[in-house]
Amino acid sequence: MTIAEGGPSSVQGLEADRGMISRTSTAERVAGVLRTRIAEGFFLPGVRLSEHDIGSALGVSRNTLREAFRLLTHERLLTHELNRGVFVRVLSIEDVVDLYKVRKVVECSAVRAVTEKPPTFAKLARMVEDGRLAERSERWQDLGTANIRFHSAVAELGGSERIDELMRGIFAELRLVFHMMADPRRFHEPYLKRNAEILERIEAGDGVGAEALLAQYLTDAENQLVEAYAERAQPHSED
Repeated sequence: MTIAEGGPSSVQGLEADRGMISRTSTAERVAGVLRTRIAEGFFLPGVRLSEHDIGSALGVSRNTLREAFRLLTHERLLTHELNRGVFVRVLSIEDVVDLYKVRKVVECSAVRAVTEKPPTFAKLARMVEDGRLAERSERWQDLGTANIRFHSAVAELGGSERIDELMRGIFAELRLVFHMMADPRRFHEPYLKRNAEILERIEAGDGVGAEALLAQYLTDAENQLVEAYAERAQPHSED
């Protein structure tokens, strides 16, 4: 049965929803901006987001911004606290383990299928070079961003828009995890070299070799982050 066959009441129901279309699409774009900012490290875990400041900066209404907040809350990037407002979410050890479970499935599957130098190799190489530039300038947050973008490009090797959409949320959550590291240089710097090694295997079309390097990389990073979370959770004895 088509909408027309459903009768006038069906069409009238859609007309009543017309006002939601532009607002929802705008809210999705606002959510995309905020998601990117979270992934780039501009909003720290636990920070309260001001409706007035963000709405004014982006030039959107309070209703649109609240819808964007709702979308990002559904993505586990924000949390709403009654009578207090909206905050950037603080992730747990369980979140870390779950994020890396997804990364291992998606990223390893993507590189495993590589049998020749991929068309997007230049993008992957650019992300590694961006990391090197950040390292030389001692811009450790930017190094973390370059790392995230490299692995986002790795996931894109799978050639699935749905996976790409999933991973945008995963990498935004991952940035919130990275903020828990007391020394970002010590955490990010060693992985830059390992990204370059994975890139070499991808360039050679050695998907199996790239997967082996990547799987160990992800396991080591997960263990390091879980250990950091555990240390923060332990009470410090007084001297």
